[in-house]
Amino acid sequence: MEILQTFLNARVAVKVGDITKEQVNAIVNAANGTLMGGGGVDGAIHRAGGPEILKQCKEIRKKEFPEGLPTGEAVITTAGRMPAKHVIHTVGPVYGRGGGDKAELLASCYRNCLRLAVEHGLKTIAFPAVSTGIYGYPLSEAAKVSSETIEEFLGSNASIDEVRLVFFSANDADAFLKNQAFTN
Repeated sequence: MEILQTFLNARVAVKVGDITKEQVNAIVNAANGTLMGGGGVDGAIHRAGGPEILKQCKEIRKKEFPEGLPTGEAVITTAGRMPAKHVIHTVGPVYGRGGGDKAELLASCYRNCLRLAVEHGLKTIAFPAVSTGIYGYPLSEAAKVSSETIEEFLGSNASIDEVRLVFFSANDADAFLKNQAFTN
């Protein structure tokens, strides 16, 4: 689908679509801590990418995160059969569970995904609305946190050319656009 709106001199684009079909260097998976696949975006990415993603996730669990990927952290794998080359998996916070650090944990998801993209020389990345599905993070609050974090990161790092924010539904995209905090 076409881009609904751009920000930061077109370095950020907002659209509705299927993240598994995005032609970018990396797509972000709103994963669970097991990295073994799940529902929503996570399940769709594992189905579209094929078994190579799960194979690499199992290796990451074995070697780096035997207890599971902590909330706010991110790891990178192949994208398997998808047009993107990589999947960056991140675990967002579950809204309404735990302490009051939800916004910082969500910001860490975006920051760590962008950091991994830079470390791997990736120029384009597509994010879903991390934590806003089954994890229950209100889209209005997530819009503010994600837009502020992305703008701050891009302001100090010129190596990423484009960040796409890909929403599953037009309603979600509209909610994001009404609540985002980009300065231009």
